[in-house]
Amino acid sequence: MSRLLQLAALSSAAMVLAAVSRPPSQAATQGRDSSAAISSASGASDVNGLVAAVCPVVYQLDESPGNRGYHYVFYGNAFFINRDGYLLTAAHVLSEFHNGGQPSILLRQAAAPPRLVKATIIAMDVDHDVAVLRATPNPFNGPYAVVSLPLTGEKPVIGESVETTALRPSRMKDPHTFELPIADSFPALVSDYRRMAIGSESKTAQATAGPSDPQVFTDLFLFSHEVQRGQSGAPVTSAATHAVVGIIEGRWLHPAGSSLTKTARGASPPSPSALTQGAAIPIPYATALLQRNHVLWSTAPARF
Repeated sequence: MSRLLQLAALSSAAMVLAAVSRPPSQAATQGRDSSAAISSASGASDVNGLVAAVCPVVYQLDESPGNRGYHYVFYGNAFFINRDGYLLTAAHVLSEFHNGGQPSILLRQAAAPPRLVKATIIAMDVDHDVAVLRATPNPFNGPYAVVSLPLTGEKPVIGESVETTALRPSRMKDPHTFELPIADSFPALVSDYRRMAIGSESKTAQATAGPSDPQVFTDLFLFSHEVQRGQSGAPVTSAATHAVVGIIEGRWLHPAGSSLTKTARGASPPSPSALTQGAAIPIPYATALLQRNHVLWSTAPARF
């Protein structure tokens, strides 16, 4: 991951994960087409609908629960894309699980405290920083307050109104499962596009790469919100349709006049106040990964 972005995922648990078993194989998995409608029986608001689609990505520390539930380490966010239990997140949210460890997601229940559900890593595209997970057992068949979000097929345009919701523990330094996560929701505007190498800078193989090895660049869109720690992997949705247009990558800190290639013609250099904007991965990178792994998703407008 580039040092030009202050990533929002936490990475303090590397030592914890060193001694546990490796995650399941990242084999391609065939998913069924999910239902088109996004709804909740209670007629919840748009924000509540987004909250029900988003979940924290965590690592379980305890083998048995205490009076506050299981103790866990918080890494970032993921969100459901169909009713078969598939989720999307930023690949760097899962970086600590590369050498072993079982990721979980924390899900709300309608009439009980939140509960941990195991998440299998289905596929990752490190170059474009996207990953696919699948919750097992499928929470849509259980007592969970969950919905899925549709994905758009296009990148957002500059000036478009977007919104996002990310979850974080109520006690960031000492989180437990019986405590309901806090939702941080905000509106924003898409302000610019930038191009940069993401995954290649985090690969040790780059040090030995030859001159013929192409460098992979990823387009990122910037939006008018200062991303906080733990918001990586959360969805950025269209304010008009509630379809996902991007995945939060991190906080944009690169100054004006950089060597990065701007993809938006005529866009002016960022002002000092723009140096704390959020950066997101356009959703087409994620849909391409889903297609390669035969995972289907909904494209219908969201109805909460």
